[in-house]
Amino acid sequence: MLSFTNLSLRAGTELLFQDVSFTVYETNKIGLVGANGSGKTSLFRAILGDLDSYDGNINYPKDLRIANLAQEVPATEEISLDYVLSGDESLTKVNIAIEDAQKSGNTNLLGDLYAEYETLDGYSAKSKAEKLMIGLGFASTDLKKPVRDFSGGWRVRLNLAQTLMRPSDLVLLDEPTNHLDLDAIIWLVNWIKSYKGAVILISHDREFLDDCADSIAYLDKKSIDLYPGNYSDFETKRAFKLAEIEKNYAKQQREISHIQNFVRRFKAKATKARQAQSRIKALERMEKIAPAHIDSPFKFTINEAEKNSDPLLILDEASIGYSSPVLQDIKIVIRPRDRIGLLGSNGEGKSTLIKSLNGELELITGSKVEGKNLKIGYFSQHQVDDLDLNKSALDHIQFLDREVSEQGIRNFLGGFDFKGNKVTSSVDLFSGGEKARLALAKIVFKKPNLLLMDEPTNHLDIDMRQALTLALQSFSGAIILISHDRHLLANTVDEFMILKDGSLDIFKGDLEDYRRIILGRTALQKKQTRDVKQKKQTVKIEKKEMRQIRAEISKIEKRLERFQRKINEIDQELSSSDAYKKDSVINAQSLLRDKIEISGQIESLEEEWLKLNSKIDG
Repeated sequence: MLSFTNLSLRAGTELLFQDVSFTVYETNKIGLVGANGSGKTSLFRAILGDLDSYDGNINYPKDLRIANLAQEVPATEEISLDYVLSGDESLTKVNIAIEDAQKSGNTNLLGDLYAEYETLDGYSAKSKAEKLMIGLGFASTDLKKPVRDFSGGWRVRLNLAQTLMRPSDLVLLDEPTNHLDLDAIIWLVNWIKSYKGAVILISHDREFLDDCADSIAYLDKKSIDLYPGNYSDFETKRAFKLAEIEKNYAKQQREISHIQNFVRRFKAKATKARQAQSRIKALERMEKIAPAHIDSPFKFTINEAEKNSDPLLILDEASIGYSSPVLQDIKIVIRPRDRIGLLGSNGEGKSTLIKSLNGELELITGSKVEGKNLKIGYFSQHQVDDLDLNKSALDHIQFLDREVSEQGIRNFLGGFDFKGNKVTSSVDLFSGGEKARLALAKIVFKKPNLLLMDEPTNHLDIDMRQALTLALQSFSGAIILISHDRHLLANTVDEFMILKDGSLDIFKGDLEDYRRIILGRTALQKKQTRDVKQKKQTVKIEKKEMRQIRAEISKIEKRLERFQRKINEIDQELSSSDAYKKDSVINAQSLLRDKIEISGQIESLEEEWLKLNSKIDG
């Protein structure tokens, strides 16, 4: 389907990779991974023909249909459902042609266009688009909203729905999970698994890659190596490869020891059997993959505040929201070392709860009690937007503590891979991933005893996510975490709470249980959609049958009118004395026979008329 032969790619004068050769087959699901700046997005641009400054060959059939996820959507007045439907360009063109033909009254052309419309599955397109949007977290009331009414993150979801709507043989997805919540990611995994074509996806979400990918293309050291299997398989193979280098062995053993110590501590305090077993499996898996990340440029810990309080924070009978409550009667006590993951569908109030805990959002009713020594480290989805783009990483950290030396700050920032001139460069020159790392560095530097984290992994690559996971494991304070990264959730929190229908409750299962709930809900939604569709189809059939019955009744009534006129004509002729004259007897007998025959037909038609009318009345 798609092949690369001796491909070399540059970004300006910088060589990204060279002499790369591999093939993508018809049903391959390939995860494209590597550090930020290694050339993943540039490879997509080369495939799409948007980048021609490369050596070597990219080969694929001329009729190959490629669907690509765009990263930006203009704020237009177009209705969101129509925007998603426009992903099917062929169908859109036919719709426009049908409108033009209707205006011009070209009935011959209309017939051909409707036939093409049916061939393109036009009659089911709206239903398909609605399913895509609902699956990606849009409410039914969102379908008729204009695109401009949605935030940037939700517009990216609209782009994803539009991409999936496009008929294709190959789908290119660049960070599709960045603006999705856990529920939408679970749905997307199922879509990719059932997709009949090939997929190349750029992602830093290892669980997502494990669920979707059958191969991993790893960009490293100006090369791309293709590994069969999912991301876990890749990590295992890479760990063995790195272990062959003797100097790496000691580093690997230290990382393994770190994980083993955490597992022991967790087993000692585990209370919920179901979650405990699931957590232990996740940690044992981390123990296996740790050696694959010994060459990571990220290494930091989160030191806790010198003083603590117990409890740290209490909400009692709290109503939370903006103009009206999103959550009601919330009771939560956060103690040192609590590690809680928040679950729930989009719109249920996860971020709203975090904002209220942080004090960014006042309670509508109820009480909030803060511990005397409470020190919150808060990471929001929009934390990156609060950075001063005109200042450097050094400036941001110096602002937090003027007494720390420049060398001390440089040593600290080095753990987040800010080194050399990068430390003093303006933030406006940073990539999205670098800005996210700096926002995290600011929180870590403050030494909190309660971490409130709302989607901290957006824009972070896999090595940085691994470093964050290890840092959170070692953190001795309390954690409240919202994340679509199942690996991060499974390896850093001890219990889950779920927000649903305005309430906050303990979730007794694990992430696998939650996945089954989401898929079960999706299956129920599909069933409900099928039932509605079937009902509409039944109504449609019934209406068609009624039209046919009424048409048949109309035909019978017209025949009865004709027969009755004939009977009247015969009666008129029979009433004439001329009909009974000697030379007209044969004519009278003929008329009588005709009358008897017609009367019999009238009787049969009247019986049929009564039967058909009884169907309408019934």
